[in-house]
Amino acid sequence: MRDRGRLTAPGSLLNAAVLAPETEVLGPPSQDLAGLAAEYGLRPSSVRPRLILYMRQVWGRRHFIVAYATARNVSMYTEAKLGQLWQVLTPLLNSAVYYLIFGVIFEANRGIKHYIAYLVIGVFFFSFTERSIVVGSTVMRANLPLIRALHFPRACLPLAYVLVEFQQLLLSMLVVFAIVLAEGEPPTWYWLLLLPALFMQGMFNFGAAMLMARLGAGAQDFSQLIPFLTRVWRYFCGVMYSLTSLPSYATLPLWGKDLIALNPAAVYISLARYALMASQRADAPGAKPYNLMKCTLFNAAHSPPLQAYCHPNVVTSQLWLAAVGWAVVTLLVGVVFFWQAETRYGRG
Repeated sequence: MRDRGRLTAPGSLLNAAVLAPETEVLGPPSQDLAGLAAEYGLRPSSVRPRLILYMRQVWGRRHFIVAYATARNVSMYTEAKLGQLWQVLTPLLNSAVYYLIFGVIFEANRGIKHYIAYLVIGVFFFSFTERSIVVGSTVMRANLPLIRALHFPRACLPLAYVLVEFQQLLLSMLVVFAIVLAEGEPPTWYWLLLLPALFMQGMFNFGAAMLMARLGAGAQDFSQLIPFLTRVWRYFCGVMYSLTSLPSYATLPLWGKDLIALNPAAVYISLARYALMASQRADAPGAKPYNLMKCTLFNAAHSPPLQAYCHPNVVTSQLWLAAVGWAVVTLLVGVVFFWQAETRYGRG
């Protein structure tokens, strides 16, 4: 073919000058790229923002967090015929199992007034913390596609998942109130103390979930270990029985008793029982004038009502201080610890 030119319709080649490709090589930019980016306010997307700015970004996504948590909460049981009812049935069935094992078989309910209300409060409030920690340890790996697709503060994810558990707890509280009233516990102004107790437990759970989220994002084996640790923790919080009624409790050193009474889950469970159950306030250590004979009998028989005549190891004011301390410290440590690895999430 002799004609080597440009192609024109309907396909014939006409003689024309052939356009040579541009061979100009771009040299170094006339202006420094870093300076150019700074001039127009550009910054690398992978740079971790300052902590204050980061918290503002999280607060700016508060509507996203609430919407995401609500949508996940609604969709969680959509395929089940009973739907959202399982949010209440699950902890109730757990309570029934614990009542059968500890209340009937092991008779751990001896001396505890209104044991069913005592048990249900313990199970529901411990499950709130337990689920927040377990879900928090898997949240980053479970949402890798979302993390890689969108740019947002990664702390929104553990916060949203804890909010899901908080929404479920609020729904379950209707059942708790019904059981407490059915057991014969009268409604009093002490019930209002449940609000600050729940608020502080929520703060603690947010901080713990962010701690677990970073640790779980780095090692999947850690997420597998968490459920076993929380299962052991359950037995040191007095969820199913009164720790002071155990025969080995009296032989513990003072620091051991304080460690058991002031661990975070036990603190929030004790405050919830103190708020909702008048019988727990009446039988608390130190609730009645000290009586050496009755206190000695309590140490021998381990009957919870008799502990009211003994000197308390931990008073209610110490429980409130511990609740505030656990909430504030855990939240601050969790936020900083999670924020330090902000740029590493999503790498798989």
